[in-house]
Amino acid sequence: MTQSLHDNHFPNETREYREARNELLLSERELRRQIERVAAQRRALPLGGAAKDDYVFDEVVAGNLRQVKLSELFGAHNTLGIYSFMYSPRDGARPCPMCTSMLDGLDGQVKHITQNTALAIVARAPIDRVMAFARERGWRDLRLVSSLNNTFNSDYFGETANGDQITMFNVFTRRDGKVFHTWSSELRLLPADPGQDGRHIDSIWPLWNVLDMTPEGRGANWRPKLEY
Repeated sequence: MTQSLHDNHFPNETREYREARNELLLSERELRRQIERVAAQRRALPLGGAAKDDYVFDEVVAGNLRQVKLSELFGAHNTLGIYSFMYSPRDGARPCPMCTSMLDGLDGQVKHITQNTALAIVARAPIDRVMAFARERGWRDLRLVSSLNNTFNSDYFGETANGDQITMFNVFTRRDGKVFHTWSSELRLLPADPGQDGRHIDSIWPLWNVLDMTPEGRGANWRPKLEY
């Protein structure tokens, strides 16, 4: 039998399988290294621009409406990630199923993530609708705020000029009391890459990573839904 790159063999595996798996294993190892190289490049970025405004968001805490500033979303941390959730303020609009799928998974990781960095989910929909949907989904730990009364979404590419909502993940840092933009998932702003889906947040979306490990993959046209 063809020598494996490690000392383990699975029951009844064929020579053909092991040869192909060895080749894939080398690619997977290189992919892991590339992910680490890109992460190091990301960490090494110089500071981006100062935040355009200390935006004021609506938030509900213990059933009470309050306003919270961008600078206050950091809490005890010096880094803040903000995900723009595609939930339009237009009457009758429902949230984006794709965003919802990602947030279903992220809700379970919030307690871990916030040991190291602050995290908030911002939507343009009124906060009462956002919170009602969170209850519908069973979200427990996501920090949800509304940008209905500020320009955060349009300023940081979470909204088009005609008011359509766009998904975007932005990261900010706080230095000497000032807030700076450091990174965003702006892959989605690039021109179309032939043969490629325009996805830009797969690394925080377990759904696709799991499906990529299966023979069927993601499916050519399948997308998550709000209900099945």
